[in-house]
Amino acid sequence: MKLAEEPRPEKAYTDYESVWNNVVNNKASIVEKQTFISSALSVLGKVTLDPKDRLVLNSAVNKITIDLVPSSSKEEFINKVEEFRILKFGDPNYQKLKSELSTISSVYIGEEVYTLKAKLLPLELAAANSSSINKSKVEVVMAKYLIHNQSFITDYEFLGFPFHYFYTAVFLLILFVGICLYYCIATERSMKKIGILED
Repeated sequence: MKLAEEPRPEKAYTDYESVWNNVVNNKASIVEKQTFISSALSVLGKVTLDPKDRLVLNSAVNKITIDLVPSSSKEEFINKVEEFRILKFGDPNYQKLKSELSTISSVYIGEEVYTLKAKLLPLELAAANSSSINKSKVEVVMAKYLIHNQSFITDYEFLGFPFHYFYTAVFLLILFVGICLYYCIATERSMKKIGILED
C-alpha cells in the first residue's frame, strides 16, 4: 500500500493555499482572512497537534483575528482577550467571558456562534504568545496536518466501505481461522502423545 500512496490535501488545505499569499503580504480581503482562520482552526482542533505547532498557529490566528476587528472595537476586544487569558477554568466569570468572546469573534471570522470553530477561537486567542505570522513555520505546520498520504486502495469503495477495511477484515478472518486450525492440530497431537483418546 505504501508504494501506491500519494499526498492528498484536505479541503481546509486547498482553501488555505488559495488565500495564503494575500494573507502573508497584507493584501487579503475580509473573506480571505476568514478563510485562513477557518483553515487554521481546522488544524488547531486536532487532538494530535504538537504544542510548538499550536503556538505558531495561535500567533497567526491572533494577528488575523485582531486585523478583522474594527478599529473602534479593537482595544475593547484585546482587553477582553487579555482578561480571559488570566482567568482560571474554575473562575465564575470564565464561561461567561468565553461565551462573550465566542459571540463577538464569530461575527468577525464569519462563523455561526454555535460552531466548534467559534467556540475554539477564544481559547486559541488566549493561548497565543504573540500576534505575528511566522510565514515558513505556518506553511510547514499547515502542510504537516492537512496533507495525508493516500492510495487508490483507501479511496476505492467496496460494498459501501473503503477497500482497505475489506481486505483488513479478510486478513483478520484468515488469521483467526489459521490460529484456530493450528490450535486444533496442536492440541490433537498433544493429546495423542499423552494418550488421551476422545470418544
